[in-house]
Amino acid sequence: MSVTAAAGFEAGGVACGIKASGAPDLALLATTDRRPVTAAGVFTTNLVAAAPVQVSRRHLADGRAAAVVLNSGNANAATGEAGRRDALRMCELAGESLGCATTDVLVCSTGLIGIPMPMDPVESGVPKLAAQLGAHGDAGRRAADAILTTDTVRKETGAVQVDLGGGVRVMLGGMAKGAAMLSPAMATMLAVLTTDAAVEHFTLHRFLEHAVDASFNQLSVDGCTSTNDTVLVLASGRAGNPPIGSPGSTRFDEHAPGDALTIACENLANQMGRDAEGATKLVTVQVTAARSSHEARVAARAVANSQLVQCSLYGADPYWGRVLSELGASGASFDPERVDIAYNGVLVCHNGVACAHDADALVGAMAARNIEIDCVLHAGMGAARVLTTDLSHAYIDENKGTS
Repeated sequence: MSVTAAAGFEAGGVACGIKASGAPDLALLATTDRRPVTAAGVFTTNLVAAAPVQVSRRHLADGRAAAVVLNSGNANAATGEAGRRDALRMCELAGESLGCATTDVLVCSTGLIGIPMPMDPVESGVPKLAAQLGAHGDAGRRAADAILTTDTVRKETGAVQVDLGGGVRVMLGGMAKGAAMLSPAMATMLAVLTTDAAVEHFTLHRFLEHAVDASFNQLSVDGCTSTNDTVLVLASGRAGNPPIGSPGSTRFDEHAPGDALTIACENLANQMGRDAEGATKLVTVQVTAARSSHEARVAARAVANSQLVQCSLYGADPYWGRVLSELGASGASFDPERVDIAYNGVLVCHNGVACAHDADALVGAMAARNIEIDCVLHAGMGAARVLTTDLSHAYIDENKGTS
């Protein structure tokens, strides 16, 4: 069901001609009654924010949205005033086709940077797509397919059900795309999530910020932050609960929707890591016993972003010296002669020097698809995890030209 799992939403996707390949490239999500509902968004921190990001930020100022129109194959980034007009026109087309206000439509784009948006296929595609939306699983899958670029598989959460207590249950679902330019401060990614819970805007935004920080912000494939990163959540309120964050909601489990949103975002982030361009391994860098959580995160990101570490992972080489070196250069404070490092539980470095270990067990650990690098700094109580991948020839082949 994915993005159509929650009551009150319809979706769809088509090939309108933005991509020369003829692959699906236009998606639309809308409330079933076309009325705006509570919505929240988190956007790229890149100063070069794409036109759709700029427009969506403005349209979300009131914390409401009725629809999201998305395209793949063109980022509409670094396109100036013309790009902003095109992004706004996409909202106008969706609004006219659905019968809702332009300002109640959000817009997302992903693809090539610096190339003008091909509006002719969009002009004809949006009205056609708006006429064929559905609330069934196939409609959600078509939408998820239409936002992919270099992804090899669609990314959906499935349906997540949450019990608020008092006989009230809410549903949550979502879709995402992302396979490269994945770095903390979000990943090159788009994600749209929906829930039928009733949630006050400020509470929903707080839930989303926490979910993004715990998921997409902990994923780093190549250390690059995109111009288009966007994560949106819309809450229809169809579950009938008093809005979470309001005085009447205190008898329910107010944390459950936020926890479910975090779990959904973590699920999507993991799927993005597994499908990262050229990746053969999904790697969790875990730093514990740091002076603070902040320093743990700084240290974990330094290891995750190291091309030397990523190359050794691709070669299944447990070269812990590169890990120790990156920890030391990260800015975190610790005694290098107290550090322990292990790969999938096999300790290879103890107190900052090589230690005896089971060589066969280590070979097996490095051959695994999922690898966890544990770094214990023995400097405090801080801990953090960052998700990354190895760096392969295939990544270079994908990115040695315009992509």
